[in-house]
Amino acid sequence: MRGRAGRGMMGGMILRRAPLLSLLLILGAPLAGARVRLGEPLPAHPWVSAGREVVVVYTHDCGDLGELWTALLGSGLPVRAVNAEGVATPAPGGLKAWQGEGATRFSRALRVGTYPAVLLVQDGRVLNAWEGTFTGQLE
Repeated sequence: MRGRAGRGMMGGMILRRAPLLSLLLILGAPLAGARVRLGEPLPAHPWVSAGREVVVVYTHDCGDLGELWTALLGSGLPVRAVNAEGVATPAPGGLKAWQGEGATRFSRALRVGTYPAVLLVQDGRVLNAWEGTFTGQLE
């Protein structure tokens, strides 16, 4: 996904918004007060882990996550969708969401404090986490 032009200019250079995943990779630190512990292994899950992947934990009451899904699906990394808290909500882009009691246990074992939660995972361990409402801007 290409960023949209930013609101200002810096030294004649147009600022562009980066996709969420790019920002997570660049910052390398937790955002929005995430409670998920970095470096911890993922709890038991039903998929075969990739070297580096993105795990999205969401619920039915997260609102419109269209821009978030677009940014994540455009990252080039495998995306795992985890639909927690018992109300089935489909994931976009042909992703099959993990749902049910197992998905909710997974979310709670991670200590997700706010949905949606986006985890950048490397070799089964959480490298970075972001929790909260995504409005298309990280300002």
